[in-house]
Amino acid sequence: MAILPILVAPDPRLKQVAAPVEQVDDTVRRLMDDMLETMYAAPGIGLAAPQVGVLRRIIVLDVASEGETPQPYRMVNPELVWVSDEDASYEEGCLSLPDHYADVVRPAAIRVRYLDEHGVERELAAEGVLATCIQHEIDHLDGILFVDHLSALKRNMILRKLLKAKKAKPGKGKAGTPEPAHVL
Repeated sequence: MAILPILVAPDPRLKQVAAPVEQVDDTVRRLMDDMLETMYAAPGIGLAAPQVGVLRRIIVLDVASEGETPQPYRMVNPELVWVSDEDASYEEGCLSLPDHYADVVRPAAIRVRYLDEHGVERELAAEGVLATCIQHEIDHLDGILFVDHLSALKRNMILRKLLKAKKAKPGKGKAGTPEPAHVL
């Protein structure tokens, strides 16, 4: 396994739409393992393949609290098949937008269909932080960042700060050490 470099906004690759995965094979499984290792090391609770420069519809996540047994999910070609009418607001952060957080409103409960690491189709009902994390990571597959859910003023302020930080620290592509409970 390997820790992969995480792209930081405003990298244009983060705004591209990821392509579906044709087949879940050893290469895809190895990528998911590397993504999980990268996510845990960052630390974060979710990571999408576009965040590590791979434009494929693959996400990994683990919302287990510190001290709990890890409960990683590996999802290939995830798609929301149902969302609740009720919304919930969570403070979100992102490994590709280090040290920036904002409240984002999303459906409170969802049902997601995906292929697991063995290519088996599965469905999962989720609510709370798991539902938020899944929606956040699926957004990445569609070139959407959590700041795209904010007002233009807030979004532009965060993106300007990230661009300024990127110019001040050339070569820095990996996120710092944000709070793991909010970093998706």
